[in-house]
Amino acid sequence: MIAESLKDCFSSALKDEKTGKKHKGLLAVKPSVKEAEEYILKAKKNLELCRLYKENRFDYKLPEEWFYIIYYCALAILSKFGIESRSQRCTALFLSYVKGNGIIEYDDDLVKRITVHREKGEKSDVDEREKARYSSSIQIKEVEQNYDTMMGICKKAISQCEDIVFSDKEFKVPKELYE
Repeated sequence: MIAESLKDCFSSALKDEKTGKKHKGLLAVKPSVKEAEEYILKAKKNLELCRLYKENRFDYKLPEEWFYIIYYCALAILSKFGIESRSQRCTALFLSYVKGNGIIEYDDDLVKRITVHREKGEKSDVDEREKARYSSSIQIKEVEQNYDTMMGICKKAISQCEDIVFSDKEFKVPKELYE
């Protein structure tokens, strides 16, 4: 099922590109460790922002930063594979696929955190980000209580991402996804 959804992510992106539209999927491009490094740096900068937001009591900004730290790590991994993504859903699907097939070692929890759920009962960090961003609250008790835990999760995401990006292993997009 994941493989079929990923095939759709690749084929729809290719179709959009051929018709001059901005794609909303996954596109095979040249692998780029440099781009991956830039995503990692961006994730680390967001960690610094989290500290500043906490010190200045901008709690409502933290879930968004936490989400994007983990998401930038995901994009860094995709850059190592040579994949351009314009879809959170497709990004999470790809990571789930390569992790599930033993191509990379990456915590399931990190993939689940960036997964977009359509069912009302299912939640991820995407929902927490939106809840904090669009509510009227500035100080959010749950965010304050989860600060240390979330910072630890974000640091783990960066560490695992660096292990993948800076490994000597060459990663290729599995052919069955785009043929």
